[in-house]
Amino acid sequence: MASKMMQWSVDTPNQDFGGMSYAEAPVPSVGENEVLVKFQAASLNFRDLAIAKGTFPFAHKYPIVPASDGAGVVVEVGSRVREFKKGDAILTIFNQAHQFGDIDPYAASSGVGGTIDGTLRQYGIYPELGLVKAPKNLDAVEASTLPCAALTSWNALFGLKSLKPGQIVLVQGTGGVSIFGLQFAKAAGATVIATTSSAGKAERLKQMGADHVINYKTTPNWGEAARQLTPNQAGVDYIIEVGGQGTLEQSLKCIKMDGIISVIGFLGSSDKPQPGLLEALSNICTVRGVYVGSRAMFQQMVQAIEATDLHPVVDSHVFSLEQTKQAYEHMAAQKHFGKVVVKIE
Repeated sequence: MASKMMQWSVDTPNQDFGGMSYAEAPVPSVGENEVLVKFQAASLNFRDLAIAKGTFPFAHKYPIVPASDGAGVVVEVGSRVREFKKGDAILTIFNQAHQFGDIDPYAASSGVGGTIDGTLRQYGIYPELGLVKAPKNLDAVEASTLPCAALTSWNALFGLKSLKPGQIVLVQGTGGVSIFGLQFAKAAGATVIATTSSAGKAERLKQMGADHVINYKTTPNWGEAARQLTPNQAGVDYIIEVGGQGTLEQSLKCIKMDGIISVIGFLGSSDKPQPGLLEALSNICTVRGVYVGSRAMFQQMVQAIEATDLHPVVDSHVFSLEQTKQAYEHMAAQKHFGKVVVKIE
C-alpha cells in the first residue's frame, strides 16, 4: 500500500473557496481500535460550503480535511476491531460520538469534516464505532450520499414519532435532505407535497413521486396553498424545514395540529420579523431542531434502504478528487439536482 496520498484541506475560510488546498500527505497508521479506509467517493453538503466560506455556526476548526460523507472499503483493521474486516464496504458517521439516543454537546462537536478530518482524501482512519456497513444494494457513489442528508431526513420522519402510511409530508426544494425526505416518505406510504421555484425541477419531483408541487415564486403564500391540498384542510403532518428564516412563517401556516416541523437548514433569509415560540403554541405543533442522527439510527436506515431497494438521487455531474473545488462551485451556484458527489480513484 502507498505511504503517501492526496487530500484536500480547508486552511482558512474564504468566500470563493480560495482557502482550500490540494496536497500530498502521509497515509495514517492504524491504532488497535481503528479502521483504515480507502475512500471511493465523498458527497457534499451545504455545511461543507459554509465551513469553507467561514459561515458555519457550529463546531469546526481550521485546517481541516473537509466533507463528512464518505464511502470506501476497509484496507486494514486494528487488533481489537471486531465489526469490520478487510474488504468491507463502509460509510462514515457524521457525528462520531453520537452512538445512540439523544445528542449531547460532546457528540455535537465530533463532526467529520468539522472538528475531525473528513473524506476528501484517498485514505482515512476512523474508530470502529465511527463507521457503519454500507447498504448492499448501492455502489460507492450512491452510498456516499447517506451519512448527512439521508440520516437527517430519516431522523425528521422517524426520529421523534414514526411517519405512518397515509400521512402527509411537505418537503422544500430539491437539495439532498428534501429529496431523501420525498423518497423515504413515499417508501413509507405517505403523500408528499413539494415546493420549488423551477418548472423543470417541478417535473422531476413529480417523476420521483411527489403528489403535489407548489412553485413558491408564483405562489408566495404556499403555506395556505399546501393546507388546501390536505383532507378537510387540516394541514400537513411533517415538514422538512430547510429554509429556516425564509420559510418558517409559511411552514407554520400549513402544519397540522400536533404536526412536526423539523428545522434542518439555514438556507433562506428574510427581512420580515420571524415567527416565535408563541406561533408554535398557537398552532399546537412541535418545532424541532435536527442535527443528523445517531449510529444506531443510521444502521436502521441502512436496513430500510436495503429492504426497499431505495437508490439515492445523484446529480448528473460527478467530479474527480482533483476537481473538488469545481464541485463546491457547482453546488454553490445551485446547478445541481440531488447530491453532488466526488469520485475518488
